[in-house]
Amino acid sequence: MANEHSPIESVFLKSALLLRDCPNDDIPEVAFAGRSNAGKSSTINCLTGSKKLARVSKTPGRTQLLNFFDSNAGGRLVDLPGFGYARADRNKQIEWQKAVDNYLERRKSLVGLVLIMDSRHPLRQFDSDMIEWTERQQMNLLVLLNKSDKLKQSQRSSCVRVVNEAIKNCVQAQAILFSALKGTGVSEARSYIRTMWKAVENPI
Repeated sequence: MANEHSPIESVFLKSALLLRDCPNDDIPEVAFAGRSNAGKSSTINCLTGSKKLARVSKTPGRTQLLNFFDSNAGGRLVDLPGFGYARADRNKQIEWQKAVDNYLERRKSLVGLVLIMDSRHPLRQFDSDMIEWTERQQMNLLVLLNKSDKLKQSQRSSCVRVVNEAIKNCVQAQAILFSALKGTGVSEARSYIRTMWKAVENPI
């Protein structure tokens, strides 16, 4: 039997670029955002217990659409296009950013955001912008400090301290040391995501 720490088993539902092509806006959704080299796809696969659910590539920035996944835990996961992929055509980058902005601002069923950072380089401009957005929207926020296995203990403590300071004004936020490679923080992250779904008392 599944518990709050077990894999969030999920299946691919559909991809979309325009808001009108997204699934019905009636099931609580938790969206995943992060810079293109933060390990977003690997993180999603780790949390869901699937090696192939989200496309993993040695080339960052392969997520170019809003990808929706149905889970068995009462909500959806949404993989947002990665930010900062320098090789992408400028017009494509603008198109992706517009799709993300429209989704974040207009999606009624969005109940939480998972922000994935490379713990070696936390709080880049994109990260700070997303934190400020969740603060304004009073949105649930889970920050996963990925690749923490590459840091020394003192560096891990410093990273958590700096990020906790950055999210202190968010209404409901938590930062977790995470490693998609080693499994650090996975159980805690799964539990937090389930909590964000369950917090919706009156689903749309």
